[in-house]
Amino acid sequence: MNLFTDFNLLPSLQDTLKGKNLIQPTEIQKRTIPALLEERSIIGVSETGSGKTLAFVLPILHLLKNLEIKGLRIQLESSPRACVIVPTRELGEQVTRVFKPFTHTTRLRVRSLLGGTTLEMGRKNIQGAFEVLVATPGRLVQLMNRSLIYLNDVRILVFDEADQMLDQGFLPDATQIAKACPPSRQMALFSATVSPAVQDLMNKLFSGAEIIRSKGSHHLVPTLTTQNLTVINGKRFPLLETLLTKTITGGTLIFANTRQQCDQLASELLKKGKGCAIYRGEMDKLERRANLKAFREGKVNLLISTDLASRGLDVDHVGRVINYHLPQQMENYIHRVGRTARAGREGLVINFVTERDQAWASGLKAIQSKERKTIR
Repeated sequence: MNLFTDFNLLPSLQDTLKGKNLIQPTEIQKRTIPALLEERSIIGVSETGSGKTLAFVLPILHLLKNLEIKGLRIQLESSPRACVIVPTRELGEQVTRVFKPFTHTTRLRVRSLLGGTTLEMGRKNIQGAFEVLVATPGRLVQLMNRSLIYLNDVRILVFDEADQMLDQGFLPDATQIAKACPPSRQMALFSATVSPAVQDLMNKLFSGAEIIRSKGSHHLVPTLTTQNLTVINGKRFPLLETLLTKTITGGTLIFANTRQQCDQLASELLKKGKGCAIYRGEMDKLERRANLKAFREGKVNLLISTDLASRGLDVDHVGRVINYHLPQQMENYIHRVGRTARAGREGLVINFVTERDQAWASGLKAIQSKERKTIR
């Protein structure tokens, strides 16, 4: 399965892939798409930027369109046949965007039910008949409890970015959603890492599922270049100023560990005439969404964020990630640097290393050295 044309996908899906110049599937797509097309339940573990979303979008649309072709057109209102659960509104919008080009040719309908919007808007979004629902778990459970949406016709249930979802405490909601679907439903879980919470969900709901791990899962991708810069006497900002004088292709995503650090850094940059935007928790959701949109569209080239932006967000043009403050956990580091060097593209990560971070940096070098030997 070296080409998308090798998969037994509907001609309408193949035409859209061709139109988008998508020729060769990634490793996780090669290994999971055939299993999903055979209606097997799977767990897909793969590094960030490896194309996990398209790995479930294509089988979902293929399977549901085939039901329609066989004369089983959906008739029930507010009763989707596929449900994709995502941890955040931003990721929900991102997944919906991946679906959209393929729904134009298959004539299937995708609706969203996401946190950060009003209940009334959510209720309107799910009126009438439609095939695919993309939802955040909390908002979906709210409307399930009000008998405004029904999952008794769901044929395939997908948990996307499961590690982030469960880190936010959504395990009870995820369990309730799964139990509301028919026992015969197909299941899929996609994650970049397997945290204890993800393992717990796997044990509870995916006991018979096939586990598919890409070779690069929980590892740094080979197209990523890493530079460690030593911070003297805690003076990070002069280092950053120097870096920002260097021209790169694409935007720069700067990570700090706390909301206060984000705000302080943004203030310093603005004083120096450097345009930037903030993306963090406990800020107005409309403002956060607008900031991400401005960065995604290239209207602003610097986005300063906490780990909120480290998982799942796909921004094509991130050419550089700067860890202004290093995370404490290696898992968070892998998620952060996964925002660049995506889908085989090259990327640069720069770590600001203080004296206290030396042991952490040594551990990172050991991991990188081990992975280079493995690649050889």
